[in-house]
Amino acid sequence: MVCERSDVFASSCAIARAFPIFSRRSSSSRRAEKKRVTVEFLIVGQDSSPLDATELECLSNAADGVRLAARIVDTPCNEMNTDHFLDEIRAVGTELGITPVIIRGEELKQKGFGGIYGVGKAAEHPPALAVLSHTPDGATQTIAWVGKGIVYDTGGLSLKGKTTMPGMKRDCGGAAAILGAFKATIKQGFKDNLHAVFCLAENAVGPTATRPDDIHTLYSGKTVEINNTDAEGRLVLADGVVYASKDLSADIILDMATLTGAQGISTGKYHAAVMANNEQWEVACVRAGRSSGDLAHPLVYCPELHFSEFTSAMADMKNSVADRENAQSSCAGLFIGFHLGFDWPGVWVHVDIASPVHAGERATGFGVALLMALFGQASDDSTLNKVSPLGAATRISQDHMERDCKRRRLV
Repeated sequence: MVCERSDVFASSCAIARAFPIFSRRSSSSRRAEKKRVTVEFLIVGQDSSPLDATELECLSNAADGVRLAARIVDTPCNEMNTDHFLDEIRAVGTELGITPVIIRGEELKQKGFGGIYGVGKAAEHPPALAVLSHTPDGATQTIAWVGKGIVYDTGGLSLKGKTTMPGMKRDCGGAAAILGAFKATIKQGFKDNLHAVFCLAENAVGPTATRPDDIHTLYSGKTVEINNTDAEGRLVLADGVVYASKDLSADIILDMATLTGAQGISTGKYHAAVMANNEQWEVACVRAGRSSGDLAHPLVYCPELHFSEFTSAMADMKNSVADRENAQSSCAGLFIGFHLGFDWPGVWVHVDIASPVHAGERATGFGVALLMALFGQASDDSTLNKVSPLGAATRISQDHMERDCKRRRLV
C-alpha cells in the first residue's frame, strides 16, 4: 500500500475489508483454502519515515476489529443466534479481562425492558441486553456505545417479502461494529470509562410474537403502540440508550444500527446517516468518516416538525411513522432520542449504517474505523489521536468548546 501517513489508518481498514473471514465453502473448493496475506506500507509525502511497532500494532488491532465485525455480520442466524452472539461478547471480554453483564429472557421483562423483550420473545433463543465495561483509574467522563443486534429480522408479523428478507442476517451490524471497535480501542489504551451495550434479539414469527396494536412499556417508562413489527430496531435501541443513561450514567451516548432501509435513500450506499443533539459532534462524525474511510453524512434533526409522525391515541407514541415519505430515517432516530429525552443534557449521537454495512453479498465491518477515529482523543494511541477530529488540530472553534457544558465536553 502506497499512501501518505495521514491515510495509513483508513487504508489499513480498507484492506481488512477486502479479506473477509467467514466461509462455508466445502473443502473441495480451492477458494476454501486459507491463505496468509502480508501487507506492506510505503509511506510517501513530507513524513515518509517507516511505521514503528506501536503504529503497526494499532493498524493490526483495527484490522482485526473490522474483520471480527464483518465475520459476525456474514454469519447466518442458524449459527449466529443470540446465544452465539453472547459467546462472541464473552470471548472479547475474556481477552480483555472483562466479565460482561447479561440480562436475558424473562429477566428483561421483569426489569422493564419492554422493547428488547417484546421484539425477541417469540424466538427460540431468548433476547438479551449485554454490557462490556472498561473503567480505568483516572477516567473523567463516561461514554456508552449502544448497538442494535437483531440477529435476524423477518419483520415479525409485519412480515418482509421473499425479496426483502434475504440479507437480514446483517441486522446485527451495529452491535457487531461496536464489539469490534471496543476490542480494538481498549487494546490501544482508552483513558475514559467506555461501555459497550448490546441489544440482542431475533425478530421471529411465532405464537408469542408481538402483534400490531399491542402496547409495550419500554425501559424509559413510556408506552408504545405497535403499528409495525418491522420497525423493531428503534425499540431495542430505546431500551439500550436509556439503560446507558440511567444505569451507566453516561455523559456521551452513541447508538449504531442498521436501522432503516430509507438510510440508503437518504445518504446512499457509502455514507452512514448521522443525527446528533450537538452540532459539534455531528461535524466531528463527518470528519471522522473522512479520516477513517467509514464515510458519514448528517440527517435532518428537527423533532419539533417530525416527531408528530408517531402520534398515538392509545399510548405515548406509535413505533412507526404515519407518513413514510417524511424523513423516515430522521424520524427513526428521533424515536430513540425521545426515550433518552430531547432535553437530556449529555451528548447523543445516532448512526444508521443500513446500507454501508455490506457491499454486495459481503459485510464490510463498517463502523469499527469510524468509532475508533471519532473517539481517538480518548485513546493513549498516537495513531488514533492523529485521525481524531476532536484533537488539537480540529477546526471547531475554541469559543464553542469553551461554551459547551462539562457533560458535553469533547473527548
